[in-house]
Amino acid sequence: MTKAARQHEIRTVLKTQKIRSQAELAEALEKRGVSVTQGTLSRDLVDIGATRIRDETGQMIYHIPGEGSEGVLGHPGQTSETAGARLSTWCKELLLSAEGSANIAVLRTPPGAAQFLASAIDQARLETVLGTIAGDDSIMVVTRASDGGPAVASEFIGFAEQDPRT
Repeated sequence: MTKAARQHEIRTVLKTQKIRSQAELAEALEKRGVSVTQGTLSRDLVDIGATRIRDETGQMIYHIPGEGSEGVLGHPGQTSETAGARLSTWCKELLLSAEGSANIAVLRTPPGAAQFLASAIDQARLETVLGTIAGDDSIMVVTRASDGGPAVASEFIGFAEQDPRT
């Protein structure tokens, strides 16, 4: 299973169940046929931006940022700098190429990764991007500017070349 597929499964579990611990999450994933070590699970939770919040009963549960107007990446208080670092990480791992024309940039990913990267792009709420459409290994990025495709393609190549820790 790829990292992107595993993280998708983690997101699915966290969206549908109240998970209180990493051990509980690992058990829920195992029931879905996903075996993961504690170290990998911990890194994945950081990568997807999972946090622990109190539910309506006062228990601490894992929560992942939603898509809404709560802030960058749907997480209150998350800065665009943090979103840029996260997007840089995903581009570095998943972006194979980027080309632009008119107001469209086409990004290529490994098979099965396009929807995951497109979701990360949408959640980052980049000012230059109107939205994305993803297939299996390609993403069409529609830009706000009528001639913004080449610039946005270059922007994503720049994200892939950045060191996400800086």
